[in-house]
Amino acid sequence: MRVVSLVPSLTEAVAATVPGVLAGVTDWCSHPADLEVTRVGGTKNPKTERILALAPDLVIANEEENRAPDLDALRAAGVEVLVTEVRDVPQAFRELARVLAACGAPGRPRWLDEAEAAWAAPPVPERRTTAVVPIWRRPWMVLGRDTFAGDVLARLGVDHLYADHAERYPRVPLDELTAARPDLVVLPDEPYRFTAGDGPEAFPGLPCALVSGRHLTWYGPSLAEAPRVLCAALRAAVR
Repeated sequence: MRVVSLVPSLTEAVAATVPGVLAGVTDWCSHPADLEVTRVGGTKNPKTERILALAPDLVIANEEENRAPDLDALRAAGVEVLVTEVRDVPQAFRELARVLAACGAPGRPRWLDEAEAAWAAPPVPERRTTAVVPIWRRPWMVLGRDTFAGDVLARLGVDHLYADHAERYPRVPLDELTAARPDLVVLPDEPYRFTAGDGPEAFPGLPCALVSGRHLTWYGPSLAEAPRVLCAALRAAVR
């Protein structure tokens, strides 16, 4: 079995479960750190010629992270493409099981059971908080409706203020974000790399939680520790 993964979180999941089947991954696939396979470009601009040269049995992708024209080009060349859709935590577990089975996993991995157990009873604060969750600046973009990261936060007691927006990742002017007066601003380190020196200064007077984008937006082995890691970051910001 030869698999090309165009999704960083799926790369980690497959590498941890079915070692040796990955023939190619994107430039953004950072976990596991010691993975040595062919790089095939970015998630939004994969090099289809390089993928085809690897003669994969399967390419795994995601409807949000990858572009339909690239996936269509692979299908037209005779490659099987499995496209996932992940909008909430339960769907992530279902899609992970489907991907791993398609990649030849002999059974259900322990990490997936541990992840489901962790999310069955995540730590929830006594009081729910409201938040805005920027994912980009210049222009400012935030989590909107129907997102996996939004569902993750909701399950941890954080309700983001644009959950009912017509768009999934709306552009919102900074003055509107600050005027909304959320209890908290959640700043992940991906896709935009917010840091202590790049992000919080835009929200004076508001507590800011710098969180791991891998734990907020990835669906894979990181799901097992995500509730604990994210809750610690959120608690630290609102003390």
